[in-house]
Amino acid sequence: MADLVFATGLSHAPGLTGWLDQAPENEQISLTEGFNRLGELLRASKPDVIIGIANDHVLNMPLHDLHDFCVGTAESWTGPAEWFRDWVNVEPYTVQGASSIARKLFEGLSARGFDATSKTDLLFDDNWSVPLKYLTPDYDIPLVPIHMNCVVPPVPSPQHCYAFGLAVKEIIENDLPDGLRVAFMGTGGLSHDPGGPKYFDVDEEFDRWFLALLEEGDPEKVLRECTMEKMVAAGDGGTSELIAWIAAMGAVGTRPAKTICYEPSVALRCGMGCVYWEMDKETANV
Repeated sequence: MADLVFATGLSHAPGLTGWLDQAPENEQISLTEGFNRLGELLRASKPDVIIGIANDHVLNMPLHDLHDFCVGTAESWTGPAEWFRDWVNVEPYTVQGASSIARKLFEGLSARGFDATSKTDLLFDDNWSVPLKYLTPDYDIPLVPIHMNCVVPPVPSPQHCYAFGLAVKEIIENDLPDGLRVAFMGTGGLSHDPGGPKYFDVDEEFDRWFLALLEEGDPEKVLRECTMEKMVAAGDGGTSELIAWIAAMGAVGTRPAKTICYEPSVALRCGMGCVYWEMDKETANV
């Protein structure tokens, strides 16, 4: 039986690496310290692999072959995609994959009825390039990237993504090698509307409400109250990426999230923040 040793939800908006210097100094300090702290916590859990879920910005899943989820099964990954490097201000990197683990995930998800496909040629933009720069700056922890559809209707519902997280936890515990230490990362959000009418707005009220909701450790309440309609109202173009955080919540059960940092950063065009869940087995029912 493998062990889930760490779980996190975090923003990946490109401003965090691309133009952080344009944000007020207090935001720069808060976010830099917060995301660096999250990286310290993740690395301290000593994972052998990170399973990550993030939205696909219609970069890898074409409209004629769209699936809810796409598991990356390559032996290694490179990023950022060439045309995205200046935007995210991240130097080219290579991170090891975990193809055997990825195939187990794909097989297990497919067997459980999830609409999933797999690819070995995923392009990475801010969805992975921003989190990895802070969490694994040496790019020394293998990554299994899972892309999901957050853009083209029908988008997977919060309930479906929670069930997805539950399935990932089952696969970790039942199908992956004994003793393997796994971290689970959901990236995206918080409120933002790239290119939309709220592009220069951040819905701080929604963001703080969502973070407080996760801190209660009540998945049923999250699924009841954090509807897709409420996320869209907070920013139609990107807030629904938070279903990646809800997938992570599905893997951790009733553990309360712990917020490390949050900033309603208009300069970065996004509510920016991160949470994590402590995974010691005595703290919660799963």
